Amino acid sequence: MNILQTPRFAKQVKKLQANQKQALDAAVKLVAGNPALGTQKRDDLSFLRVYKFKMLEQQALLAYSYDEKQIIITLLAVGSHENFYRDLKR
Repeated sequence: MNILQTPRFAKQVKKLQANQKQALDAAVKLVAGNPALGTQKRDDLSFLRVYKFKMLEQQALLAYSYDEKQIIITLLAVGSHENFYRDLKR
């Protein structure tokens, strides 16, 4: 299984603290083990799934897309719920 990341995701990860990155790594490993773990979105965002997890006692969202044919997970964004979906639509 290949795991790719978008430039936007890489920028967001650079801004995280070391302990936040550990929580994110654990979430990515869970998603890699079971890509259907996140909830499938509808309408404009039907191409992505979102997995909710705790990062330093705060809820964080991990947006990714999964291509079953090529077995590729593309990490799109990570962050808090505030303006998360609005920014993904751009």
